[in-house]
Amino acid sequence: MHRFVFLWIALALCGCQSSSPRTATDPPPFHVLAIAEITGIHAPFVAAAKVWLADQAARENFTVDYVQDPQRINDEFLSHYQLILQLNYPPYRWSPTAMRAFQKFMVQGRGGWVGLHHASLIGDFDGFHPWPWYQDFMGGITWKDFIPKFASGKVIVEDANHPVMKGVPPSFIIKLEEWYTYDKSPRPNVHVIASVDESSYVPNGPVKMGDHPVIWSSDRVKARNVYIFMGHSRVLFDDDVYKTILHNAILWAAGRN
Repeated sequence: MHRFVFLWIALALCGCQSSSPRTATDPPPFHVLAIAEITGIHAPFVAAAKVWLADQAARENFTVDYVQDPQRINDEFLSHYQLILQLNYPPYRWSPTAMRAFQKFMVQGRGGWVGLHHASLIGDFDGFHPWPWYQDFMGGITWKDFIPKFASGKVIVEDANHPVMKGVPPSFIIKLEEWYTYDKSPRPNVHVIASVDESSYVPNGPVKMGDHPVIWSSDRVKARNVYIFMGHSRVLFDDDVYKTILHNAILWAAGRN
């Protein structure tokens, strides 16, 4: 018995006790719906994201439910969530019911949205045509090209005061990404938070678009929202800056910053 008492005192003195239990004044947990395909080339990214999100959920008091496609989405289904995390899913293969429910969720501000990478894959793919409302929401862009063999690139923060950029340096390097290009810059139609300096690509190459935003938000809907282009490789979850951005984005979009 004395041994256990001594151990408890030692833990208390060194600050090694478990974190304090939550109190009645703490905000209630919020609930995240993550849309994520778990097969294909992005499976390692999704696997790494799930590990990181589990840790974040425990720290920040939220839950995450995963679906592999949006087919279950309707108004009632979305009413249980305060945030949609489009972790790895394109803006096509959505049913009309899911489209309407998502649009209402966003336009009426029923929750927030964080979209990564594939969320800007807007164009004619797999027999599907662009979703007009979503294309407008994303700045009117159409996917054009990408760097298939990947490149590193320097991202420049343009709005350092945005909550998503809290604790983020003025510029940072993304070590491995396939950097999409679009038919035009979304800048005239969205609020740009960060862009990539295409002259910094290593290796250099011809796939460029000039003005190239990579993190932005739309004020055309009531929902807090942010698109973060980077989201292809699992190495992103070894990058403290990337994890800070995603952490900030989740809390901000869910209204918990």
